[in-house]
Amino acid sequence: MGERKGQNLYYPPDYDPKAGGLNKWQGTHALRERARKIHLGILIIRFEMPYNIWCDGCKNHIGMGVRYNAEKKKVGMYYSTPVYQFRMKCHLCDNHFEIKTDPQNLDYEIVSGARRQENRWDPTQNEQIVPETKEVQRKLFDDAMYKLEHGAKDTQAAEEAKPVLGRLFQRNDSVWRDDFEANSRLRAQFRTRKKELKQQEEKDNALLVRSSLAVALLPESDNDRRMAQLMRLHSSKTVHEKDKERRNAILNRPMLPSTSSTKLATVTKFAGTKLEPKSLGIVKRSATSSGKESSDHSVEEKRPKVPEIAVPKDHTEEMKASKTEGESRPQLLLCNYGSGSSDSD
Repeated sequence: MGERKGQNLYYPPDYDPKAGGLNKWQGTHALRERARKIHLGILIIRFEMPYNIWCDGCKNHIGMGVRYNAEKKKVGMYYSTPVYQFRMKCHLCDNHFEIKTDPQNLDYEIVSGARRQENRWDPTQNEQIVPETKEVQRKLFDDAMYKLEHGAKDTQAAEEAKPVLGRLFQRNDSVWRDDFEANSRLRAQFRTRKKELKQQEEKDNALLVRSSLAVALLPESDNDRRMAQLMRLHSSKTVHEKDKERRNAILNRPMLPSTSSTKLATVTKFAGTKLEPKSLGIVKRSATSSGKESSDHSVEEKRPKVPEIAVPKDHTEEMKASKTEGESRPQLLLCNYGSGSSDSD
């Protein structure tokens, strides 16, 4: 409303009618700030972007319908139609771009500072109304037969579109006959969907708390469930590594079972000592006759050799006590020296 400020009914006492209008007498323009460059032929207007563009300065997208304060000036004529050019500044950077009218093609043309985003399609594929070109208009005006054929094609297209239009009218009448009912149905669907989203959000938050994660979870799908069922947890070691560790454990395990560290130290102490048959308690009884001695020698020769076992020397005296017994063959006394009780010894 700034341009209406000079159109009031108040005239100050020092007003001189010979100066012309009130704006001339005050030295202002009726458009105020919009006309600050009027002496250069430039008028400030409010310009609305006619289509989507890309700014060459910041490379950002500017959508159709964004409004700017643009400098409008006349740059030429197309027959009797003036061609105007608009210069404006990008709201995201310091770049300026210029757009001018194109009366020949009923469009706008980018002069500099931006490039158009191409989203064009064939309107005939979308069953849109296509304006006639200048060649077709000229032919319709000059050729009566072509005009008749063109009218027949339009009539045929209208007959083919009648069933589609009828179905659209019926659907519109059935769905939107009662606006309140349709609106209530849509709002009920929205509330149901809102509750489902809230429950899913609570479930996702509980899962994130249990797993100590801070990531955004995507909606679960059938493909995700199928992939999760196919996945299995794998061990960090291969089968060969496990077999190798098992073999090493068996080889490093002692041959005789041990229950205390004292037993292991005793076996280790006498492991490298070579013992004689006497130290193992293998003794030969004295025979009453030479025949008995020879039989004992034959029995001793036929008996297999006993492997050498490391036995502490303290127990050799106990093994020799077996000579007093009434047996007629050598004996092998096995001493349990690892249990720690005198009864078992």
